[in-house]
Amino acid sequence: MLKQIRSLTLAILALSISAPVFAASHREAPLIANDPAADITDFYLFRSWQDSDKAILIMNVIPGQEPGAGPNYFNFADDVLYEIHIDNNKNNIAANITYQIRFKTEIRQPGNVFPLAYVALPPITALTGAGSEGLLVRQSYTVTEVRFGQPPRDLGTGSMFAVPSNVGTRTTPNYEQLAAKGIFPLKNGGRVFAGQRDETFYIDLGGTFDTLNLHISPILSNSDDANDAVIVGAQGSGNADTFSGFNVNTIALEIPISDLTGPNGNRLIGAYASTSRPKVTIINRDGDRVNSTRFAQVARLGNPLVNELIIPTSLKDKWNATDAEDEAGFVSSYCNSALATALNVVFGTPFPTTNREDLINALLRYSPGPPLCSGGRTNETLADFVRVDLNVPPTTPASQRRLGPLAHDENGNATPDKAGWPNGRRPNDDVTDVALRVVGGILTNPAVPNLGDGVNFNIGSVGGNKTANGIATVFPFLPTPFDGRDRRHIDPGEATN
Repeated sequence: MLKQIRSLTLAILALSISAPVFAASHREAPLIANDPAADITDFYLFRSWQDSDKAILIMNVIPGQEPGAGPNYFNFADDVLYEIHIDNNKNNIAANITYQIRFKTEIRQPGNVFPLAYVALPPITALTGAGSEGLLVRQSYTVTEVRFGQPPRDLGTGSMFAVPSNVGTRTTPNYEQLAAKGIFPLKNGGRVFAGQRDETFYIDLGGTFDTLNLHISPILSNSDDANDAVIVGAQGSGNADTFSGFNVNTIALEIPISDLTGPNGNRLIGAYASTSRPKVTIINRDGDRVNSTRFAQVARLGNPLVNELIIPTSLKDKWNATDAEDEAGFVSSYCNSALATALNVVFGTPFPTTNREDLINALLRYSPGPPLCSGGRTNETLADFVRVDLNVPPTTPASQRRLGPLAHDENGNATPDKAGWPNGRRPNDDVTDVALRVVGGILTNPAVPNLGDGVNFNIGSVGGNKTANGIATVFPFLPTPFDGRDRRHIDPGEATN
């Protein structure tokens, strides 16, 4: 009995070392959990399958939006600097190009025209002009390109407005048409969208936090891999997607690949997203806020699950405030895998827990470098970037495989989808399962079992312009958000349609 108690205690301790264990980047650190407008949930970077000459960069914020949580729905923050940083010369410093997005909120007073204010609004069918009268809170925004050594460039081609939350069929009667009006051209030949979308990240988060007590299949099950060729996974799987029915706020950029290409035609780029707040804010007696022009980073995200799987709780806030190219200060957390330790304790697996050079090479470098875990030293810059080779053709939506380069067919033959994470990241990539297998050591040991959480696709997505397996086919490549009136969360065992 004492031995059992000790094992359970060790399991809980091992899990708590890096808790929360999973959530892409949802509320992953103590301080950012209290600042949803600056909380980057996911960052996507991939070659567009709608226009292969374009690259797509997406950052999501404000996690776990309950669609019906009115009357004040979900807005970007005016005092947050939203940025996407690009490294296009492979020096692991993302200073070549930065895209800055800033918002400004307008309170459009209804006066005596709509005495019931939020309750009896006219239908919102436009973002400006006729049809926008019911949009009482409207956000405009700017997109600024900053290239190293050059003055900032405003990429806007006119007024640009964020698409409001999907309230319901009476207030936002045709949300997909409204969202389409929120796609604006950019001066560089690209496009931008800002507004609410479906939470595309999928995971059995509740089962994970209950000491890996997953709803569907044991974490070591091979059964879900029979249908890796499609997102939908095995029959009956996927009924424990914790984020089913929830929304996020999305900033999506479509950028010509020619604009991102580096020296000598380099199309292998690295990128990460960040949010920053003014270092000083003064509130005047009349309530007006005056923000300093100097900012302090409060969150960042490159590869998914790094802060959750690798960085210990005591360092999570520091990690968020540190530039991605300063990852050398966290090398010991990569070398010594807390999650591998937890898996070994809970499931009795023999996964490597120390000297994890494979994690450093996979996540922090463009190509393998000298070993660092045994006291080795290097002058190189280490950076947590999503890296994508834009020479690799995009995979059509119907052919995308959730496990990307780790995918197999039903006979167990390797059928890699080279356009999936960690070669970039697409919204429907099963980063949880891939990350689990990488932590298990699959990069150096192909015999690692098919680790997974049993959730293989985004459950219950709605709207048009998507495939049968839930992949959005057109920009901004995230499905229609759930509306507040008819929102639905799929519970374990419940039918998904």
